[in-house]
Amino acid sequence: MLNDIDIKSIKGLSDAEAANRLRQEGYNELPSTQRRNIFAIAFQVIREPMFLLLVAGGAIYLIVGDIEEAVLLLSFVFVVMGITFYQERKTERALEALRDLSSPRALVIRGGKEERIAGRDVVREDIMVLTEGDRVPTDAVMLSSNDLSVDESLLTGESVPVRKTPWDGEMHITRPGGEDLPFVYSGTLVVSGQGIARVLATGINTEMGKIGKALRELEPQETPLQEKTAGLVKTLAIVALSLAILVVIAYGVTRGNWLNGLLAGITLAMATIPEEIPVILVVFLALGAWRISQNRVLTRRVPAVETLGSATVLCVDKTGTLTLNRMTVSKIYAGGEYHKVDYNAPVSLPEKYHQIVEFSILASERDPFDPMEKAFKELGGHYLAHTEHLHGDWNLVHEYSLSPELLALSHVWKSPNSDEYVIAAKGAPEAIANLCHFNEAEMQDLARNINEMANEGLRILAVAKAHYKGATFPAIQHDFDFEYLGLIGLSDPVRPTVPQSVKECYDAGIRVVMITGDYPGTAQSIARQIGLTRVDEFMTGAELEQMDELELEQRVKTVNIFARVVPEQKLRLVSALKATGEIVAMTGDGVNDAPALKAANIGIAMGGRGTDVAREAASLVLLDDDFASIVQAVKLGRRIFDNIRKALSYVFAIHVPIIGMSLIPVLFDLPLVLLPVHIVFLELIIDPASSVVFEAEPEEADVMERPPRDPREPLFGRRLMTISILQGLSVLLIVLSVYRTALYLGHSPTDARALAFTTLIIANLGLILTNRSWSRNILAACRTPNAALWWVIGGAILFLALVIYVPVLRSLFRFTILHPIDIAVCLTAGIASILWFEGLKLISSHNNRPLDQELMS
Repeated sequence: MLNDIDIKSIKGLSDAEAANRLRQEGYNELPSTQRRNIFAIAFQVIREPMFLLLVAGGAIYLIVGDIEEAVLLLSFVFVVMGITFYQERKTERALEALRDLSSPRALVIRGGKEERIAGRDVVREDIMVLTEGDRVPTDAVMLSSNDLSVDESLLTGESVPVRKTPWDGEMHITRPGGEDLPFVYSGTLVVSGQGIARVLATGINTEMGKIGKALRELEPQETPLQEKTAGLVKTLAIVALSLAILVVIAYGVTRGNWLNGLLAGITLAMATIPEEIPVILVVFLALGAWRISQNRVLTRRVPAVETLGSATVLCVDKTGTLTLNRMTVSKIYAGGEYHKVDYNAPVSLPEKYHQIVEFSILASERDPFDPMEKAFKELGGHYLAHTEHLHGDWNLVHEYSLSPELLALSHVWKSPNSDEYVIAAKGAPEAIANLCHFNEAEMQDLARNINEMANEGLRILAVAKAHYKGATFPAIQHDFDFEYLGLIGLSDPVRPTVPQSVKECYDAGIRVVMITGDYPGTAQSIARQIGLTRVDEFMTGAELEQMDELELEQRVKTVNIFARVVPEQKLRLVSALKATGEIVAMTGDGVNDAPALKAANIGIAMGGRGTDVAREAASLVLLDDDFASIVQAVKLGRRIFDNIRKALSYVFAIHVPIIGMSLIPVLFDLPLVLLPVHIVFLELIIDPASSVVFEAEPEEADVMERPPRDPREPLFGRRLMTISILQGLSVLLIVLSVYRTALYLGHSPTDARALAFTTLIIANLGLILTNRSWSRNILAACRTPNAALWWVIGGAILFLALVIYVPVLRSLFRFTILHPIDIAVCLTAGIASILWFEGLKLISSHNNRPLDQELMS
């Protein structure tokens, strides 16, 4: 029996002992995929088209005898590798942090205190507390067991759970399989009961490690977004290579210089291939998941980051999510009278209420985990500490568990001084009334009492007692002759952050739906406190059970409060909401919540009180069980999607002038403007800007003031593509005008190239700045901190100055020196290329329709 061992008497390992053992024996995890080293990343880089084009360009320069140009071009290979390595490591570190968070949790006793730790931190000889829904993190032996059953199908293939019994002190660990054994194994699942176990083996030394099974880990996943864009990148790459071949042929035929034609073709291919897009998606989604985890929300499935911004309905539990889950007994009904509990009052608890408190404690665990049971124990400790109503010397000999059919449980106790068994029952008032066989009049009286307490926002449990002298216990609780003792009302304060978070949801076009096992009156009271709409309308689980699917689909369109709902009914609610076109986010914590969590568009498991089964079924895990964290995750999800669009808009825009300035001189028999070295210079700005600068951008001010995004809406719709191309064309027109004007005025090709390239760099920086925000102008956006932005801009300006004013570099880039008047012309022209977009933002804001909303609609 679990209660044969007093948890308080168990000290477990000290923190120092556990840390020492962790150092000596390693983490409780199986060997996973090795972190890619610099050589693996370098190998990935050399397979990229951009790398191959760089090498080809360098080889051609060597052939024509231009050693300096070849060395410079080939040296950029290592710069590209450096940027790629930085991006890869940043992404891997984010994913490693998520893997650590997603490790199965374990409740251990260390230094006499219970601690919830990551499963990977459990060490040999740790003392674990196992409860229903836990994933066993190690191989262990049971010191105590209370109706503990474990699903070992992961190891044995047998789907029927097996019972576990306490260790007799002699039996040695055996292979999994078989009833009434004292051993539990890593990766198996506790399906019922609870127990205390001592860890025997961790990591590779567990049974799972021996047979080579791998633990599930959070891995980078190919998202629908990535799949769609991968096709786009492939198509553009084919177009780029095709155009490059045509340019080589056209240049060679018309000018007779095939090597220069090959360089022109390579330049065009480098300019056209948008190799930044896959990097953007990997970096944004991985770092987005990491950023969300900093707001106490773990992303177990990366695609959920995409879906967050589309959520239209948040279905949330009341207890622990909207409230603090810190139960306190506020009111007691017994003997026909109410008593309001006030711990600060000097008066003691009247005698007539002692028995209901006594039996509420007997119907709870001796060392409770449940907040309500803790509240009963606190009440008894405060008022009954020196009375005969607390029974530390009684033995718990049998338990009747809570079930969906009967929401009540009973504990059978044996006093050392009596031959009679004492049974204590607690549960939903209707279930206790059922056990006590209430007649119609008693049921009506009970309903009145319940309504009075529920209207105060209290959570209500009923308590009953019975005595028994039989030799064997009945199969069901109903066979005892129970006596009704009364009701206990518990209060659970609303989290202070919830009302503002609910308001944010409504402002963002997200409907909030409360689902609770409590009474309608309790639910309505909480709903009023948090600012929920339509609080006068509610639906109970019993009503839901009587409805067909069509009727339910109609009702869920307007009902925001579902009371007296059992976990199994959540799946029907999710299905009904989805059938009406809603994108549903659903919270849950129990084993029975798993189907609903899996069915929801975004399943959100409770990390604090939730079971590992619920965590595994969910897309997100709420580490602090706080509703405000869900709202923050939605805000971050919208921010991530917005920033991906901004980054892609910038990438498409800047590639237009690069492609144009690579192609137009060939078509119109002009001196070449861009060579491979110039494209690489541009890529050194484009790559970090698109993947690091835009990823770090904060959310738009109106991110939670616009309706949810339609999930069917393409990432890059027609309006966005049009704006992007127009931005690129305006830059191309300006840069081409500067180039043609310079040639027209008699400047040399190197003069014209330097002017055009400088203008392009300034316009490029302008595109970064103007695309940072679609609702604020550049000056307003610049007041928003973004450290990565200034590193990129500062680096670009510094390097541009070096290639213009350092003779060796100027020669390699085939420029001539620019004078202050030239710089002023380039600066003016570069800024002019983006002014129309800034004007468009200004017009949109004056029309009270910010440009970001225009583009999203």
